[in-house]
Amino acid sequence: MSKNIQAIRGMHDLLPTHSPLWQRLEDGAREVLEGYGYQEIRTPLVEVTELFKRSIGEVTDIVEKEMYSFTDRNGDSLSLRPEGTASCVRAAIEHGLLAQPQRLWYRGPMFRHERPQRGRYRQFHQIGVEVFGLDGPDIDLEVILLTRRLWRALGIDGLRLEINTLGDAPERAAYRDALTAYLGRHLDQLDEDSRKRLHTNPLRILDSKDPRTQAVVADAPRLIDHLGGTSRDHFAALCAGLDEAGLDYEQNPRLVRGLDYYNRTVFEWTTDDLGAQGTVCAGGRYDGLVEQLGGRATPAVGFALGVERAVALLEQRDDPAAPSLDAYLVAVGDAAQARAIQIAEDLRDALPGMRLMCHCGGGSFKSQFKKADRSGAQLALVLGEAELAQGLIGVKPLRGTGEQETIAIRDLPKRLKRLD
Repeated sequence: MSKNIQAIRGMHDLLPTHSPLWQRLEDGAREVLEGYGYQEIRTPLVEVTELFKRSIGEVTDIVEKEMYSFTDRNGDSLSLRPEGTASCVRAAIEHGLLAQPQRLWYRGPMFRHERPQRGRYRQFHQIGVEVFGLDGPDIDLEVILLTRRLWRALGIDGLRLEINTLGDAPERAAYRDALTAYLGRHLDQLDEDSRKRLHTNPLRILDSKDPRTQAVVADAPRLIDHLGGTSRDHFAALCAGLDEAGLDYEQNPRLVRGLDYYNRTVFEWTTDDLGAQGTVCAGGRYDGLVEQLGGRATPAVGFALGVERAVALLEQRDDPAAPSLDAYLVAVGDAAQARAIQIAEDLRDALPGMRLMCHCGGGSFKSQFKKADRSGAQLALVLGEAELAQGLIGVKPLRGTGEQETIAIRDLPKRLKRLD
């Protein structure tokens, strides 16, 4: 026999027992985002590779090592999207959305060829927000407060907010020179990855988890000391807004994010409940990216939330069992089974939103009742040949107390509505 085909390593099936938590997260996010006036955008899974090289940066780990890229039949280099911001910017430019401010949100799968581990997968899902055309600290504040409201809506607690400012491009360039000079004097104390990044992406060294490198970084020049008045004022206003909103946060000077396009505000929501993959949501400002991708200069800010990590937090707090049915329709006898499907359709017309399963496949009353009970339904609707001949149907509670009653089929919608 041939070997069974299995899912690709790092890519997982979402089974019905876990779907409810995903639906809860997605529905909760949509409700919160729409409450802030954000509109959904959906972009393709595949883009030209150049989009990500120009936006994320050619010397980042994502572009150098992790993208799923291929040459199609036309000879074009294409890639599965590793993140959502670049695609959103491309779509906004292409469709002329940037003539006025835009508040957009998206959800869907992303792809990176990483070593799979808990909270890090090769196909993973994000819910993201992108705001275009607003340059003040007030929109940075709104985006962060929006995430706080989402945690509250989902019942997720214990997350920590870390914030930092990266300044503007000229300020960051001056700091980069100072940091490179300092780290170059301690080259032998840096880990291998940090030595590779020294002349390509030295700010990422600030985020190193290597203990010896961390000891070197502790005495490194500080980015905030290289910022001008405008960047300092922007960050101070954001911090004042967070204080006014009563939102606790930590200023983390080592927080730099892994993508080249960030400037000024960056932030992360982190937890200790997920092991090494503790960042649940992260984002910041990227005022130069639209122009970098061919649009007119447009300020922008956004974030991405890791769905798998947020669901893992929900799983620690909730039972992921599937929601129960309202009713299960049991029918025995050829005529009853033929009529049951139409009764079920009539009920769905009369009671929109009702969760009703109609038994299919025949079987005795006993076997059908076993399936009705295993379904988790609150009620069994019982239709036999004798009941059908009289225009009657049984209503039997499957949970708690209550006796079976028999009513006219035509009265069933009104009876179930009263029970609801």
